[in-house]
Amino acid sequence: MSFVSLNTSDFVVSADSITSTLWSGEVPTLTQFFTSSQTSSFNTFLDVYQTGSLRSDAAVQFSIAYGEVKGSGSAPYNTLVTGSSPTRVTYGQYRTLVNGDENKNFNFKVGNTDSRDMYVINVNRARYKEKLFPGTFNLVLSGSDGSVASKIQLTDNSKDVTTLTYTDAGRVFDIVSGTNGSAVSESVTGSVTGGYTPSGSYGQFLPDVGLVLLNPRALALSASEGGVGLVINDDLTTNALIANNSALFESIQLASTFSINSEETITSDYIFVRVRNTDFNYTTNPSMISGSGEFVYSSLINNPQTFITTIGLYNDATELLSVAKLSKPLVKDFTKEALVRVKLDF
Repeated sequence: MSFVSLNTSDFVVSADSITSTLWSGEVPTLTQFFTSSQTSSFNTFLDVYQTGSLRSDAAVQFSIAYGEVKGSGSAPYNTLVTGSSPTRVTYGQYRTLVNGDENKNFNFKVGNTDSRDMYVINVNRARYKEKLFPGTFNLVLSGSDGSVASKIQLTDNSKDVTTLTYTDAGRVFDIVSGTNGSAVSESVTGSVTGGYTPSGSYGQFLPDVGLVLLNPRALALSASEGGVGLVINDDLTTNALIANNSALFESIQLASTFSINSEETITSDYIFVRVRNTDFNYTTNPSMISGSGEFVYSSLINNPQTFITTIGLYNDATELLSVAKLSKPLVKDFTKEALVRVKLDF
């Protein structure tokens, strides 16, 4: 077997960003929302489907959870342990994941810099490949009456920032009133200016881990103040976990608009394999050589012809690393040269 060595100039590396729809059915916007009837008082997350959960095509699109720093809003796991409740566990879990500090509460900007609670929309991991695509997040929430006046449209502010901010969970953007990655530039209600409310931003968008954190204090504001009047029960003695999760779900369901795309960076290694006119013109098939060491067909001596069908890439120890198949055989003789581009995606 003969080999041709590759030079450094034969290698080219390229990276491309690929975007795609997120929800089942490859739809860009989710307009129908369903939950399972099988819930219990200790179900921390409320799974949301794109269709009835009993249908064969039903799949979890995202999950909703409510967290409170002291464990309010849900019954304790153990009545003998103060604050040992699902809401406290949820808050602590995401506080550590995002802030990297179990004592640092969520900061939703001026008006709520030390938030005692938060909502989390956890996009199902199977729905996106590498990360969420900033600028495509659009979520409409509605007040209980479902009227246009009670609705707010939320987006991330990725197109408004010039310097990226990072947490332990990667990039973070504020969630503001606006569309397609840009906040509204003027006051849209009595108290919402530039996309922010008197209780801070509407939350945080963390595309690298598929998370949307919402600020309950902003959502609880009245429609005239920029909220949707979300009723949140954070009583220490009341088990309102299902009710709190359902409150946000119903607000999403009434508005019927949740769009977001995924993003994936595909790194491609291009290898240019050059076959010169003097290379690979004779077959290496042993059946073409007679027992005396001569060609079975004498015409191949002065006018050889081969057909390139496969390219093998080897390391310095002549170990086969990868194989590239040509779409059709490539005729090769002393009058022809070939340049084949091999693309490796990873």
